[in-house]
Parts: sequence; structure tokens; C-alpha cells
Amino acid sequence: MYIFESRVRYSETDAQGRLTAEKLIDYFQDCSTFQSEENGVGVAEMRARGLAWIIVYWRVEILRMPRLGERIRIGTIPYAMKGGIGLRNFFMETAPGEAGERLANANSVWTLVDIHTMRPVRIPADVLERYPLGQRLQMQYDARKIRLPAEPGISRPDVTVREYHLDTNRHMNNGQYVRIAAGLLPSGADVRTLRIEYRRQAVLGDRITPVVYSGLSGEETDQADIVCVSLNAKDGKPYAVLEAELQIYHKN
Repeated sequence: MYIFESRVRYSETDAQGRLTAEKLIDYFQDCSTFQSEENGVGVAEMRARGLAWIIVYWRVEILRMPRLGERIRIGTIPYAMKGGIGLRNFFMETAPGEAGERLANANSVWTLVDIHTMRPVRIPADVLERYPLGQRLQMQYDARKIRLPAEPGISRPDVTVREYHLDTNRHMNNGQYVRIAAGLLPSGADVRTLRIEYRRQAVLGDRITPVVYSGLSGEETDQADIVCVSLNAKDGKPYAVLEAELQIYHKN
């Protein structure tokens, strides 16, 4: 297990002063990166070997989004590594001295790839040794394939991948997909669960067409609903698919 502490910044919050979904993902990504750096198998070391970790799936269960100024702890637990696949849990909770409240849990699936061919490779034995495995969290675990609704979705304006979207692998950072998709979710809703499946890598200059599939019933009652956003390439196939379970609040 690896843990670091932080505090929710103004730049990380939405109009209600709460941490945003993409910043939650950023915290989790940073946590695993910090662990790798401290274990001597960080970004530069892996790149020197011609290797990189690529995330292929998230499931994030949000109990409560922290608010501006709250002190938080972010942790990660690698719990299985075999072949070219690594499985990691993440959690966010209020920091010691606060309420001691669990805020979010997550499961993630990563694959190690050759950066020249982008094909999966077996995790080297010395890299495996740097990640002591722990007990996985008690949360829901599911298949990583997200099925889009059969009904047609609604296309939204294209997004062009810019330099600021990219990570050190020169691909669009996984949190940026979440930022685009989360911006298309209905207002007046709390995100309970996020599932994100990454199917291909977007690079500089690619145009992404978001397509929104809404399960909203339109009933004037508080309800949980599922909304999917497919972030498509010009051939119509997704770079990534996001599924959000929302708590919808209707005003009287």
C-alpha cells in the first residue's frame, strides 16, 4: 500500500465547491505514479527500458466528493500482477484528524506495453518485486467491457486533441477523457459510480466526437440513472467509453 496526503484546491473544484470527477481520477493516477517513482520504477526508468503502463479500465465508486479545503488521504493497493496485467485498488478518505470518512473506492486494470510497438509485454521480474501485493478492497468488481445502449446517441461538438491533453507517452492522458465526458453529463446530478473503458489511444491532432446515450426517464422524482458517453474517432469507433450512474435531483 502507498498513501499520500493532500488538500482539495480551488482549481480542483466545480461550481458547488466540490472535487470534480476528473480531478479524483488525477489524484488516483498521481498516487500510483508516486509509488512507482519511490520504488525506482517510475516514468523515466520504464521509458529507458522501452516500457510504459497503460490503463485500460476504471471502476470508481464515489461515496461523497470532498469540498474545497478538506484534507484528504489518497492510497493505492496493487493486489494482482501476472503476465502483462496489473490490478490496482485506490481509495480516498478524509485525512487523520478529520472525520476519518471513506470518500471513494476504485478498481483499475493496467497493461504494460512496449512503447515502440504499443503491444503488451510480460512484466519483468525485478519490476514485480517493487510492488508488494495487498488485499483488495471490498467493493464491486465487474467485467471491464462497457456495452452502449442500442438506441442511437446524440453527437456533441468535436474536440481536437491538443498538446495540453497529452501525457509523457504522447497520448491523451486518461483523465482528459473523463474531463470531456463528465462535461456532457446532465447538470443537477451527483455521480455515484464511474466506469471507464479505454479502447485505443488518441494522439495530437486527433478529432474526438462525443456521443451521449442517456437513460434518463424524465420523471419528476429523485432517481438513479445511467448515462454513457462514447468518445469516438473519425471511423466511429471509440477511443474510450464512460458509463456514469447518477443521482438525479429534480427541483420542486
